[in-house]
Amino acid sequence: MTKQLLGKEVSASIRAELKTEIDTFTGRKPGLAVILVGENPASKVYVGMKKKTCADLGIESFEHILSQDATEDELVALLNGLNADDAVDGILLQLPLPSHMDEDKMLNTISPEKDVDGFHPQNVGKLLQGQRTFKSCTPYGVMEILKFYDIDPAGKHVVILGRSNIVGKPLAAMMVQKESGANATVTICHSRTQNLESITKQADILVAAIGIPEYVTASMVKEGAVVVDVGINRVDAPETEKGSKLVGDVAYDEVSSVASAITPVPGGVGPMTIAMLMKNTVTAFKEHQAPLDSI
Repeated sequence: MTKQLLGKEVSASIRAELKTEIDTFTGRKPGLAVILVGENPASKVYVGMKKKTCADLGIESFEHILSQDATEDELVALLNGLNADDAVDGILLQLPLPSHMDEDKMLNTISPEKDVDGFHPQNVGKLLQGQRTFKSCTPYGVMEILKFYDIDPAGKHVVILGRSNIVGKPLAAMMVQKESGANATVTICHSRTQNLESITKQADILVAAIGIPEYVTASMVKEGAVVVDVGINRVDAPETEKGSKLVGDVAYDEVSSVASAITPVPGGVGPMTIAMLMKNTVTAFKEHQAPLDSI
């Protein structure tokens, strides 16, 4: 029987551990600044979820809302102010930004010490070199799911569908590290990959992160493989009350018939992103406190 890898259970475990730790802190609590530019409905939902999670855990949340037509100079000024604010340990810039803003420039303005999303080039470079740093939240969550369910990538062939800076590339960097919970052989596939199915069928662990609803079918998966579905897509579903539903990048029903373990959508990788953001924020808080503790 195929095992479900429930990120919601892993997330609950991590959040419980964080709350217990945060409750022991004296003085100020960890602080997370969240910036939203514009009126993107999905982004507003995500920001609301992050704010609620902060409240549940005892993390102080600083919310900053800028208008759709805010300038880059306004956003840079806000980011620089938060970089200098001792009450703020982590800064999250909600993406996507309006089209007139340079996302790379804005993300690079965030201090690497407060980059709890793990997107700053300095932190990306440290990750690739295996140095201690902030890890991008979604791939970090994938690693934690595998760890929770005792699925060791060591010596396994991990195939990742997708080469984004948010999931595919950082996940590959995490998987190949010479450390516990990693040591995998990694192949990244993308839109220019030839003979894709022949490669995905070699995977002991197959990770789908391409943003195409139910793209991965049973014919692409080796019998007994572990399948991790990072995709979250809303598709029409006239038979449902809402008229739509969430699906992943994997055709769950048919792939679960050949996989040994699989993450569902929803309830799989999704809940992990916010959990790892909170973990990174607590880590940043402790790093900021360390110089004071050593005096």
